[in-house]
Amino acid sequence: MYLHNLKRSLQKRVFGNELLSFKKHKAYLINKNGLEIGGTSKIFTDNEAMPVYKIASNIDGCNFSLNTVWEGKIVKGKTYNFHQSKSNGIQFICEGNDLGEIKDESYDFVLSSHSLEHFANPLKAIYEWKRVTKNEGLIIIVLPHPKFTFDNKRKITTFKHLLLDYTNETKEDDLTHVDEVVEMHDYTMTPDINTKEDMRKRSLDNYNNRCLHHHVYNEDLIKEISSYFNLKLLATDFVKPFNSIFYLKVIH
Repeated sequence: MYLHNLKRSLQKRVFGNELLSFKKHKAYLINKNGLEIGGTSKIFTDNEAMPVYKIASNIDGCNFSLNTVWEGKIVKGKTYNFHQSKSNGIQFICEGNDLGEIKDESYDFVLSSHSLEHFANPLKAIYEWKRVTKNEGLIIIVLPHPKFTFDNKRKITTFKHLLLDYTNETKEDDLTHVDEVVEMHDYTMTPDINTKEDMRKRSLDNYNNRCLHHHVYNEDLIKEISSYFNLKLLATDFVKPFNSIFYLKVIH
C-alpha cells in the first residue's frame, strides 16, 4: 500500500520529465552560478527530473580526491564538464565540508546528490555550503531514501548525534559507524559487496574510497538541520528509485 500511494503521489508531482517542485524553484537556477559537491549526477542532466545543468550559466565542482571510485582520475582547474554545451567550470579538490578556497557568498546555489550521507561530519558540510551560497540562494540536497536502499535496516540518525560530531570536530577519517554498517547492511541489494568481510574491508579503507554511509536521513532530520542553520525548507520530493530531494533557501 505504501509503495502504491508513493507511486500515485509521484505521478502527481511530475510534469513531462520534470518535477513540479523543480519547475517551481527554477528561478533560483536559471542563468545562475552554482557549486556541485561530489561530482556530476544523472538526476541533474537533460531529460531527467531536475535538469539543472542545461539551465545554469556555470557550475563548479568539488571533490575530495584526484582519484575517486565513481569518477576515476580528476584534474584540478577549469575541467568540470557539467554539460556538453557549456564551458567547463572549476574543479576544486578539497573536502566538501572544508571549502577554504572559496569566498563567502560566491554562488547562487549549491548542489549535492548522494554525497551528504558520505560525510562523517555533515553539519560542518551544511555550514560550509550555506557560507558559500548568497543570501536567498538555494541548496538542493538529494539523499538516498532508506526504505529503498541497502540502509533499510538501519535506524535514522538523530540530530543529537550529528551535533556531537559537529561540536567534537569529527574528522573524515572517523570509523565510528563501521560495525553498524557491517551488521545492518542489506547485502541482498549489493551483489558486488555480499559478505560482511567484504563490507568491513571496504569500510575500513573509507578515507580513501568514501563509500561508507555514515548516517541515515529522513525528512524530519533534514528539518532539524535546516532549523539549526536557519535554512528555510521550501519543498521536499521523491524521484524513483530512491532519491529524496530537499530544497533549502539560504538566509544569512
